[in-house]
Amino acid sequence: MQIDFTIQIFKESRMFVAYARELDVSSCGYSKQKALKNLKEAVRLFLEEAEKKGSLEEILEEAGYTKKRARLEAPKFVALQKATLPLPQIYA
Repeated sequence: MQIDFTIQIFKESRMFVAYARELDVSSCGYSKQKALKNLKEAVRLFLEEAEKKGSLEEILEEAGYTKKRARLEAPKFVALQKATLPLPQIYA
């Protein structure tokens, strides 16, 4: 069975961070390719450990996954947008 997930990549200083939004798993590397490779490994290990502990089905259900044939489909995101709020006075 396969699982779909969305990957966001951003740069923090000299490192690239890859983040699997639906699963709340991230990893990093000094290149985009290394960050992606490390994230896929982190997701694989996360799913294996959740299965060993008996919590995989619950985790996937809470994340909004649905079964479609031999694939787990990620939840459909309705919007992705930036927001701005004022910081507390301590940061002003």
